[in-house]
Amino acid sequence: MKHFLSITEIDSLTHLVSEARALKKSPFGLKNLGKNKTVGLLFFNNSLRTRLSTQKAASNLGMDVMVMNFGKEGWALEYQDGTVMDQGTSEHIKEAAQVVSQYCDVIAIRAFAGLQDRHKDEAELVLNGFAAFASVPIVNMESSLGHPLQALADAITLAEHNEKAKPKVVLSWAPHPKALPHAVANSFVEMMRQQQAEFIITHPKGYELNPAITKGVPIEYDQNKALKDADFVYVKNWSSYSEYGKVLYQDPDWMITQEKLGKAKFMHCLPVRRNVVVEDAVLDGNQSLVIEQADNRTYSAQIVLKKILEEIKE
Repeated sequence: MKHFLSITEIDSLTHLVSEARALKKSPFGLKNLGKNKTVGLLFFNNSLRTRLSTQKAASNLGMDVMVMNFGKEGWALEYQDGTVMDQGTSEHIKEAAQVVSQYCDVIAIRAFAGLQDRHKDEAELVLNGFAAFASVPIVNMESSLGHPLQALADAITLAEHNEKAKPKVVLSWAPHPKALPHAVANSFVEMMRQQQAEFIITHPKGYELNPAITKGVPIEYDQNKALKDADFVYVKNWSSYSEYGKVLYQDPDWMITQEKLGKAKFMHCLPVRRNVVVEDAVLDGNQSLVIEQADNRTYSAQIVLKKILEEIKE
């Protein structure tokens, strides 16, 4: 594994999930693999689970960790070629990526969508800029378009709790007071394409995701119909794609309740707004997998770092 930029880059999701689950049972057995290796975690946006789980994963492998919050601590970066840098940016990605590569053996990047300019977000200037100019492997800790470490953790969680050959899994939109990006939903859809499952997306009209990502996946606009007989319900808010970045309207009736959930397991990437996205009874009930998903973030990051370190060693 050279880079880990997207969940679609995995050769075999089934095999990687199996390896991650084995690693979870003995997380400290490969301390020598990361000895004298450094991972740099560069955050252009806030984080809780991603920062701590990736740092823990690196530590489990014996790696040293450097963390930098670019929004507060780093120079404002320029990404365009030929730009006359006489305005707000102080350093070009070409130099920054090469310099950080001298300090780190792996670079992990977290940079959200701005939700103002779809073409700019889809260009993935930060992630692709580092991938283009760095001389070391790059890991995506959430970008404009995807959150592959979260999707891999979700796949691990599904494998741990699935009891059927072909479970019914529903991705449901839920209300939220802010405009949120599409990254988690995108990567979940891409991950589910690699699963043996009955997979359905449900959301109000106007909240369709990028059709290139959801092509061929059933979309049901009646939430109750979509949730019927579900085994797993993954809940996430996202803003409009067609009217990019906008909150078209709020519909509190889309909040997940215990009645809607039925017997299904509840999944969410966290953080989650209680009694807006989902009611307390679901989060506090024994059908909620959100804490286990968060725990599996360590092992999704650890298996990715393991694969990259093995590639470096060769």
